[in-house]
Amino acid sequence: MTRRTPEFVVDVLLVAVAAVWGASFLTAKELTTDMGVAPAVALRFIVAAIALGVICAVKRERMPRGRGLAIAALLGCSQSAVIGLETAGVHLTSATNAGLLISLALIFTPVLESLAARSWLPRSYFVAAAVSVVGVALLVSGGGLRTPTVGDALVVAAAAVRAVHVTASARLSRGRSDSTLAVVLVQLVVCAATSCAVAGADLPPAVAGLSASGWVDALFLGLLCSVFAFVVQLWAVRRTSATRASILMGTEPVWAVLVGVLIGGEAIGAAGFAGAALIIAAGYAGQAIERRHRRAAGEDVLQPVPVRRDESRVRNGPGVRSRV
Repeated sequence: MTRRTPEFVVDVLLVAVAAVWGASFLTAKELTTDMGVAPAVALRFIVAAIALGVICAVKRERMPRGRGLAIAALLGCSQSAVIGLETAGVHLTSATNAGLLISLALIFTPVLESLAARSWLPRSYFVAAAVSVVGVALLVSGGGLRTPTVGDALVVAAAAVRAVHVTASARLSRGRSDSTLAVVLVQLVVCAATSCAVAGADLPPAVAGLSASGWVDALFLGLLCSVFAFVVQLWAVRRTSATRASILMGTEPVWAVLVGVLIGGEAIGAAGFAGAALIIAAGYAGQAIERRHRRAAGEDVLQPVPVRRDESRVRNGPGVRSRV
């Protein structure tokens, strides 16, 4: 028994992921200033793994086994690499450059998905993606880009690995009946283990000396930017394409600027508003082009995951609480 998830629900939740990730730039920069990059990443994943572990225990989630466990662990490694590279890059570069460069995942993802599917998207889609990147440039560049730094290179690497992670999540997890919460828990445990190994002896004293505001930042990054975002991301890519997910999550720089304006007191001019308009317009155009292409190819735009009869009630509930 299957049930189609309304298309707008998938879109809204992916945009919500983009919003919390957009807010994570300012939060991560504050946390890394307080305790360093490696301890900050490790604490984020420890908080996330503990929180989701409690949820899975209460819900008595069945953990993936065999191939499902191997896939979850592999995706955990790629997710750990994305966050580690991105956090290190944001710490070493400006928010302007980071917001622009991370959006390169918009270009990388459709290329990877097309290669994997051996079916290229129409040229018009890549035009929309390019327009979106131009919009990001207008939105976040401000006075212009400075000379690239090591931090810039790290954010570009994070964008490339993110594209690989999103594409792999879509292709490897679609059609499997493993619980989304359990799969993400495995990913977070892997992320926590690898990041703790990188932080090493620096982690305990950094945690012990963390301020109250630092703990707020860590909880935000762990609970919303990790547990909520990772669960929704995996849940959503099982019902849509990696390219569509990347377009929607590509609005992340818009949310980053909104957080900067409303919370950080930053200001954007006419170019910033023009960039935001381009991103939104290109996002809608890209979705329409991709949807028409998949339908013309005879593919279902949203592909529900098959579930067992006794689990259909809880698996198809609304929001991130559903087991998928």
